[in-house]
Formats: sequence, C-alpha cells, structure tokens
Amino acid sequence: MSTVTPPPLWQPDPQRIAQAQITKFQAWAAERHGAPADGGYAALHRWSVDELDTFWKAVTEWFDVRFSTPSTRVLGDRSMPGAQWFPGATLNYAEHALRAAVTRPDEPALLYVDESHEPRPVTWAQLRRQVGSLAAELRALGVRPGDRVSGYLPNIPQAVVALLATAAVGAVWTSCAPDFGARSVLDRFQQVEPVVLFAVDGYRYGGKEHDRRDTVAELRRELPTLRAVVHIPLLGTATPEGALDWSTLTDADAEPDFTQVPFDHPLWVLYSSGTTGLPKAIVQSQGGILVEHLKQLGLHCDLGPADRFFWYTSTGWMMWNFLVSGLLTGTTIVLYDGSPGHPDTGAQWRVAERTGATFFGTSAAYVMACRKAQVHPSRDFDLSKVQCVAITASPLPPDGFRWLHDEVRDDLWIASVSGGTDVCSCFAGAVSTLPVHIGELQAPCLGTDLQSWDPSGRPLVDEVGELVVTNPMPSMPIHFWNDPDGSRYHDSYFAMYPGAWRHGDWITLTSRGSVIIHGRSDSTLNRQGVRMGSADIYEAVERLPEIKESLVIGIEQPDGGYWMPLFVHLIPGAVLDEALRHRIKQTIRQQLSPRHVPDEVIQVPGIPHTLTGKRIEVPVKRLLQGTPLEKAVNPGSIDNLDLLHFYEDLARERA
Repeated sequence: MSTVTPPPLWQPDPQRIAQAQITKFQAWAAERHGAPADGGYAALHRWSVDELDTFWKAVTEWFDVRFSTPSTRVLGDRSMPGAQWFPGATLNYAEHALRAAVTRPDEPALLYVDESHEPRPVTWAQLRRQVGSLAAELRALGVRPGDRVSGYLPNIPQAVVALLATAAVGAVWTSCAPDFGARSVLDRFQQVEPVVLFAVDGYRYGGKEHDRRDTVAELRRELPTLRAVVHIPLLGTATPEGALDWSTLTDADAEPDFTQVPFDHPLWVLYSSGTTGLPKAIVQSQGGILVEHLKQLGLHCDLGPADRFFWYTSTGWMMWNFLVSGLLTGTTIVLYDGSPGHPDTGAQWRVAERTGATFFGTSAAYVMACRKAQVHPSRDFDLSKVQCVAITASPLPPDGFRWLHDEVRDDLWIASVSGGTDVCSCFAGAVSTLPVHIGELQAPCLGTDLQSWDPSGRPLVDEVGELVVTNPMPSMPIHFWNDPDGSRYHDSYFAMYPGAWRHGDWITLTSRGSVIIHGRSDSTLNRQGVRMGSADIYEAVERLPEIKESLVIGIEQPDGGYWMPLFVHLIPGAVLDEALRHRIKQTIRQQLSPRHVPDEVIQVPGIPHTLTGKRIEVPVKRLLQGTPLEKAVNPGSIDNLDLLHFYEDLARERA
C-alpha cells in the first residue's frame, strides 16, 4: 500500500475542533485523570486503551452517570469473556434517558414521522409521564426485574415508551419489526419466554397498509409465558379479546419509579442472524450500554441537547436501540416509520429536512441508490442543519463518499462507522476532529483496542486481516440467553483467538490510523442494515415441495450494491419456471422479510457441504467474488468438490 497520504475529502475547521465535545473531554481528562493534553485524537485513543480503568471512570464523571450505589473499582475482572464492570454499582438506564425532562420539559424528546413526512413531537414531559404510567402498569401486571417484555412494533413513539418503561422496572426488553413473519419472531421470542407482548395491528410501508393481526394471534398462541398482550391500534382496529389497550395503560399522570439494578443487570436482548441455527439471543447490560452509548453518542457523534438525531432503522436492528440512546445526551431523536424510498428515492433527505436533523444516519445502499437515481439532495432539500451524514450496515464505496461531498455539501462530515449487534455499538467510525479520507473510517473508537490480525494472531498494519478487539468493552454481551455454560458465547467470538474478540469482518488498519472495512468474513446476510441468517431462508424455502435443498449468499458489490442469489436444488421432475420462482419469493416475503427476497433464483445441480453435513456458504461466497477455487476452500473438507465448479463458472460469467 502506498505510504503517500492522500488529501482528505473533508477537514474540520479549527472552530469545529475547538467546540467538539471530544476536544473538551480531552482537556478535562488531561487535567483530572492524566490524559495527554497534546497529540490530538491519536494520543487520547492510545491513553484510553492503555489506561482502560481510568478512561471509563472519566467517562462516567464527564457524563455525570448517577450511581445510586457506587463501585470501588471500574474493572473487577478484565478477562474476555467474563469482564466484570463496576462491581457493586447500581443505577437505571431509563432514569438517565429521561433526565432532560427536568430541565427542558416542553422541548421535543421525539419527533415521529410517518410516510406523510410531517413530524409530530412528543415532549420530554409527555415521554416521562407515559413511561411513568406504563411502568406502574407493568408492575401491576406482576412484571419484575429480570422478566422479559417483548415488542412486535415499528419505529413509533410507543416502542420507545415501552422500552423505557421496561428498563425502569428492571425488566428485559426485546423487539422485532412487524415485517418479520411469525416464524422469524417465534425463533427469537420463544427463546427468552416473554411475559408481556406489545403489538401493533399492522403497519404502513410503501403507501400500503399491512394487516398483522393474524400474525399477532399466532404469536399469542405460541408464546405460552405471556401474561398480557397490549394492543397498539396503528391501523385503527379494535382491541382483540383478552388484550389490553395501549391508551389506558399510558394515560395516568405518574412520576416514573426507577428500580435501581446492578451495573451488569440485563437491559435488552438483541438477536444475531441465525446463520447456523436459531439466532443467538445476545444480552447486554443496563450499565454497559449506558456508558458505552454515552461515549459513542456524546463524544464520537458529538451529540447534545441542541441536536436532532435521525437514523433510518427498524426495531429489528440494533441501530434502533442506538437511536433511542440519543436520549441519554439530551438529544431529540427522530423516529421514521416508513419505506426509505416512498414516495420517491429522496424520502430520507425529506425527513432530514423537515425534522431539522443535525446528525443523519443511513446505509451505504441508500446512498448508492440515491446516486444511481440521480437524486440531488442539496438542490431539492434544505439540508443546511445537517452537520454529519453517518453510514453503516455495509462499507460505503469511494463513489458514495464523493457523491455525498458533491451533492449534499462540500463541508460535510461523512462518518462511515462499523460495529455490530453483538456490542450494540461501533468499533470504529466517527471522530469530529479528524479528517475524512475517501473509502475510510476515521479511526478506532475510544476505549476500543481495535486490531487487524493474521490467522496466527500477528497484528497487521496496511494489510487485510480479521477485526479483533483485544480489551473488553462495557457493552459486550454479559451472556447469551439459554447458554448456561457460556460455550456458545465463547465459540462465537473467542474460539479463533483465545482471550481476544474476533468479530467476523475483514479490515485494514492504515499506518495513518484510519480503518478500511472490506465486508463480512462470515456468511451473515446483511441487507439494508437488517441482518438475517441463511437458516431462516432455508427453513421457509425448503417447505416448498419442489425444493430439495437451497443455498443463499449475500455479496457486497464494488459499487455499494448487494447481490443476494438463492441457489435451489430441485427434486427429480421439478422445473424452475416463473411460477415456482414467484412462489419462492412470495414465501420469503410473507414468512420472513420483504428485505430478504433474493435478487435471483438459480437452479444448481447440487448443494456442497462439509464432511459433517453443513452447507458451505463462505467458500461459495468467495468463489462468487472471484477467489480461485484452491484459495476459497480446503478440498479435503468438502463432500462433493465437483459441485463447486458450477459456482466457479458462474463467477467467471458474471465477471
């Protein structure tokens, strides 16, 4: 790689650097905690990983984290897995999320936008009152700390209220978006056995109403642990028999009572994609998420009370939880419930304009779709308040950086970020005091000792390697649900490099300190920021009588697109005609998610497996990306090597 430093696409001006929260934090930490006063971000980052305990203590002081019971230590045990943060401390996440209601009760905490694109505010006082009312009702229903509360909800204010009320009680929140089919939801919720289900009657997407009452009825039948179902009539339908009405649970004028829980008390359950079976039920803690998100949103995203924070997401993606945490910094968060491209491709820019968003998060796929559709954001919308456009879900191609710079504003902070559901945060990304180089993430995040390793665990610079984190982060899972000995958790991240977190991304750490992400090194399907496992696809598709077996692959394209073919091996006598292709796609659309309908359905002579019978997805993905057969797979591990020649030939044809 060239050692010549390319000119940056964007450079923050001295005034922005001086006013940035991270600059003020560094000066304060230098005075109070021995952080380096000079050397800029690189020196601060080095200190944050070398002096991990001191750094996180400083974060809790800077953001005035309220411990009802203090801890005498930051890290009781720093081994991974099993790091013990702030032992003995107690607090409550929801209490911190609602603190701005005391000083700014009449300002908007939430701006809710549907496909009409007309923002509707919910003030801090209204949010706090509804959370207080609902938390009291949850306690009256017998919900206790540690109980699970589930939501089958779109990105609406009621979802935020339900999450915060759950956290206030000390119960454990978990959610799925209503475009998930019943099987996908049950694969997740049945693992954690919720006692309450909040559910809408349907949702609106792409200008159409989608009735989900039958799906909700199935969830009620298949979740025997439910003590209560709360009906949210988004489409205006009557409350079903035996369900409770949302409005009656949230209309009391009740001051919230925040149960004080241990730092490592579970806050929510997020789910992995389920590539090799049931999705992993990832449990993160109240304290861990609180301090990690304060660091990420307050220091890296530079958010505060004057900001409006919009990220296009659904409740089935970790970015929704991250968005809700914008409340921790006193920021107004923007909830958009609708299609990213309705009524036209410029929809997200219109939402940013109408809400006065200062920080706008979206996906690389959306940016590239706008570029392809010749959208002109700065010409067609007033985006003068947007200071930063952040990108996640997949790496932003160089053309995407250039397009944002040219079509939004040349003085635009473009923050490509990368993290994971597993930590509900970022490993690398936004730093408002650093330059932006095309195709690169600005830097590893504070407190995160991010490295690129070769297969033997040797650190690499300016070379592609595995994304590895060598010290604990507070938001790393406290455990997986139903993993009593921790073996599944260990095998997911620590099997390749014992004692170090291996995430499953290919990265380059440059000698300039920036980060380049090359995509997943595993086979997770990640479309429009929504991750799904291939196992979900197989279960649905292979119910069709004509399908003997299938294989689905998701491939990041050089232009920022995402190609997702589905390969099908048919039973003898079956024909892959247009009618069968339509049924396959409809099955996935209805049972799983419209986002995960394959781009192509391709008939194959057979599906290759390992010797133990597992479908080989990663080697096929590498073949389709042009990797030679001898480098893509170990021939001795495959049951029928001849089957791989089909995929090798297809890659040549597509090239």
